[in-house]
Amino acid sequence: MGWFPCSGTSKQTSKKRKKKKKDSTNSVQLGSGKLKAKNLLGSKEYVKDGESGQIAAKIFTFRELAAATRNFRGDCLLGEGGFGRVYKGRLDSNQIVAIKQLDRNGLQGNREFLVEVLMLSLLHHPNLVNLIGYCADGDQRLLVYEYMPLGSLDDHLHDLTPGKKVLDWNTRMKIAAGAAKGLEYLHDRASPPVIYRDLKCSNILLGEGYHPKLSDFGLAKLGPVGDNTHVSTRVMGTYGYCAPEYAMTGQLTLKSDVYSFGVVLLEIITGRKAIENSKTGGEHNLVAWAKPLFRDRRKFSQMADPMLQGQYPVRGMYQALAVAAMCVQEQPNMRPVIADVVTALSYLAAQKFDSDTQGVQNSRWTSATPPRTKRDGDKRQKGGSYEPRW
Repeated sequence: MGWFPCSGTSKQTSKKRKKKKKDSTNSVQLGSGKLKAKNLLGSKEYVKDGESGQIAAKIFTFRELAAATRNFRGDCLLGEGGFGRVYKGRLDSNQIVAIKQLDRNGLQGNREFLVEVLMLSLLHHPNLVNLIGYCADGDQRLLVYEYMPLGSLDDHLHDLTPGKKVLDWNTRMKIAAGAAKGLEYLHDRASPPVIYRDLKCSNILLGEGYHPKLSDFGLAKLGPVGDNTHVSTRVMGTYGYCAPEYAMTGQLTLKSDVYSFGVVLLEIITGRKAIENSKTGGEHNLVAWAKPLFRDRRKFSQMADPMLQGQYPVRGMYQALAVAAMCVQEQPNMRPVIADVVTALSYLAAQKFDSDTQGVQNSRWTSATPPRTKRDGDKRQKGGSYEPRW
């Protein structure tokens, strides 16, 4: 299948396989690129997480998860999408969890289910949702995650219910920076790199204090390695978030994720949806609407979410828009790498806007120098100046 990260060389992996022959029922054969679904899903035990790449997720019975959700009662339903329904549940251990029940006739099949189990078992970061376990009883496919009490970013940006609190500027930048860090981990720390392929507001979940975590890894794909510049694959994802070159050719790169992130950042700044079905012409597609405005700095204020009611730092908003504009460039090589996006957004998130002292649309916002990166130091030692990679 080849959709999961591996660590170590194939020689090391085969040595470990020989060593652990007795435990091979639960082992994920990372070096071979193959996964025997029956072996992986047939065990009723915990699988230890370790260098051998074994799955560290608990395997639940369908009966356990039915009990946790009171037989999937309607009042436990958190939401639903193309994959199926998500319920709030309480395990025997008293832990509150979110349980995703895949629709057997839905868009997400067994392959995506396996990819999600593998990805979230082998990748761990504060900005990725934690997989607690899964169930594969008969034709039932369920995933058990940590419960994220504040729902998704989409819930807080679009179609707000009366009385729901509007996200302030500081919180928006905190969420943007955290989501970028999750993506940076996938691109720069996972080996091989992982292309998320389904970055959108509804897949960014929020914990206490609006701490963001990326979720739904069923479409994730291993990135190109060696001399390869891209991976070719069936075009999948969500309309409005797909990079144009990927949508047209099926050629997927890390920069495809960067484009999707740019769309999310635009949503965070403007409060608009990636695709506004209620609008026509140039306002239907968020990127198409934004591009002419990017060319005229005097029109930047028109792009701020009206729900902010002017409570944002003008300079900070301009800088955030500049990052978004670079991410949604038509040509992939013109987009920044995600590490530079993290640097820029971490700086913006650190500049706290106080409406009481700085007023509405106060351009005299804190003008501290952005933090230096490791590359700054490298450039200084060589006698040069640091230029970002965008």
